[in-house]
Amino acid sequence: MVDDSRMQRRILAAQLAQAGYRVLEAGTGEEALSICAAEEPDMVLSDWVMPGMSGLDLCRAFRAMDRKGYGYFVLLTSKTEKGEVATGLESGADDFLAKPVRGDELRARLAAGERILRMERDLQEKNRLLTDTLRELQDLYGSVERDLQEARKLQQSLVKERHRSFGSAEVSLLLRPSGHVGGDLVGFFPINARRVGLYAIDVSGHGITSALMTARLAGYLSGTSPQQNIALIQSEYGIYDARTPATLAAYMNAVVLEEMKTDSYFTLVYADVDLFTGRAVMVQAGHPHPVVQRADGRVEFLGSGGLPVGLIEGARFDSFETVLAPGDRLFMMSDGVTEAADIDGNLLGEDGLCALMHRNAGLRGETFLEALMWDLATYSVGEMNDDVSGVLFEFNGAKQNAD
Repeated sequence: MVDDSRMQRRILAAQLAQAGYRVLEAGTGEEALSICAAEEPDMVLSDWVMPGMSGLDLCRAFRAMDRKGYGYFVLLTSKTEKGEVATGLESGADDFLAKPVRGDELRARLAAGERILRMERDLQEKNRLLTDTLRELQDLYGSVERDLQEARKLQQSLVKERHRSFGSAEVSLLLRPSGHVGGDLVGFFPINARRVGLYAIDVSGHGITSALMTARLAGYLSGTSPQQNIALIQSEYGIYDARTPATLAAYMNAVVLEEMKTDSYFTLVYADVDLFTGRAVMVQAGHPHPVVQRADGRVEFLGSGGLPVGLIEGARFDSFETVLAPGDRLFMMSDGVTEAADIDGNLLGEDGLCALMHRNAGLRGETFLEALMWDLATYSVGEMNDDVSGVLFEFNGAKQNAD
């Protein structure tokens, strides 16, 4: 209670005390500021006209103070002109009481102030809880982010070798997830001295579940542990052969449905390629059509589609084949390539892929794949919303020996 009249202060202080308030008194604005700094009162009632610092100046100084919570400020005045009232509001006053002050009106005005302060404190508490929750979420997000970064490294390590020369041919791999981790997997493994297996897989969905399934599938088609590779069959003499592509797809379909017991499924292109003759026997299971680019630049799409793996029990898969001549190359890619969309939502499609392959016909191996990624990013204006992967097999000519 701030008033240069001691009598006025005592009268109002007594009324407030009877109403249940704890009252501190100040005779000047300067004294009131000192009390406000030390006590942080919930409400200030101040006379407008006082010697030295006026109630208006006190209100401005009060609003400029660093406080933990809001303070309700009421000016006591005999001023009634609208311009003066507006000045008081602009200075930070919350309410006005005309002098002489009636006790019932004073209590009613302060009760309104209490409601505002309660709402402000409730809001502060909710903000505190929100801030604490956001901090916990940020900590959790940071932990998940670090885990996902490590998961990305682990998934990339599934493709241990991105390029290999077999003398008569070269294999190059591309794997670019759209997020931290993805559901695409590409790879190759020697079948024996004259044949190599190539595969491109796209697991349904995105994220951690898909990434875990790709890790499991990478173990099934291991190039470093042939005894664990379900595509390979070892004879009694220790010589490895391979299941036919259609048989492998059917076997993987049964494994996924019986052993993994998951709602996820995947699309697949698998090729068994002879390094001597260039003959490639393949199976397509729901994956985009594999592409052959001939030495003269012609582009051919192979296969007839087929069902995804792990979706339908007892699904049937069919093999098909092509023969690669020297200078030909086989490209097996995920739908992240053909379904790349421009700013208007138009998909690249098979015609667009043909155009990109013609444009980059003079490039080879990893350089070709990097150029393809550059063209896709340009086409989609940098917004790649799906994983992009591919296997590029370039046939140079018949292998000279089987050693």
